[in-house]
Amino acid sequence: MEHVIWVTVVVNRLLGKPAAGLLRALHIQPANPDYPISNAVSMEILVFVVAGLFFLWLKARLSVDRPGATQQVMEIVLTNPMGVGIRDLIHDNIPHGGEQYLPLIGTIGIFVLWCNLINLIPGLEAPTGTVTVPLGCAVIVFVYYNLMGVIKQGWGGHGKHFLGPIPAMAPLMLPIEIFSHSFRLLSLTVRLWVNMLVSEMLYIIFLGMMLSIYVALAKLSAAGQAAAIFPLLIPLVFILLHIAVGILQAFVFTILPIIYVSGAVGEDH
Repeated sequence: MEHVIWVTVVVNRLLGKPAAGLLRALHIQPANPDYPISNAVSMEILVFVVAGLFFLWLKARLSVDRPGATQQVMEIVLTNPMGVGIRDLIHDNIPHGGEQYLPLIGTIGIFVLWCNLINLIPGLEAPTGTVTVPLGCAVIVFVYYNLMGVIKQGWGGHGKHFLGPIPAMAPLMLPIEIFSHSFRLLSLTVRLWVNMLVSEMLYIIFLGMMLSIYVALAKLSAAGQAAAIFPLLIPLVFILLHIAVGILQAFVFTILPIIYVSGAVGEDH
């Protein structure tokens, strides 16, 4: 049974009873009956609430003439000189009408980024370190790009994508393409989940080791006490590594959906 963090306690006090009722109606037994809403779901709710409040606050302060620092940072996330902003990536890969896909792709990319980095705040956990959260995001991406393909190409046009360019090879290509597209669910899920899980574990393990060394040195002579500060600096390296991994995985979870949508709505099916 997982350790229950304070956010989970608060969320279950507010929403635990209706959540337990819904789970009973679906014949699902929660892992912890006292807290039917898990840590991962509670952290997702926290990220959603914080993000909603943040963007409402930012929207009220948007300015063309005098953009603030926060607005400029968010604009860099969308468009920047390196060409790796969300809007830049969409324009590069979906040149015609790509702007319409920005809301969902941008939302899920920013959501994953916040979920990856929120555990930098002591007492909080990264929900993307639990496999169900990346899986849920992957399912949304999978349904979305196929839906966009059907809307753009029609059922027949989108279906031709699974048959390959050579009609004679269609019986062979169909199962291969179905497997390939289904594998994208596994690829998106495992890539994000494993990287965030390992990054968090490395930080926790080395933090524990360095704290042990710090305590041991602090009990020694004055020189040992002076040197005790150095083990505390090592976890900073893993914090920076965790930030880099979190940003990179959010980027991957942004560029891959863009590529999938581009393939689904492209005219050269």
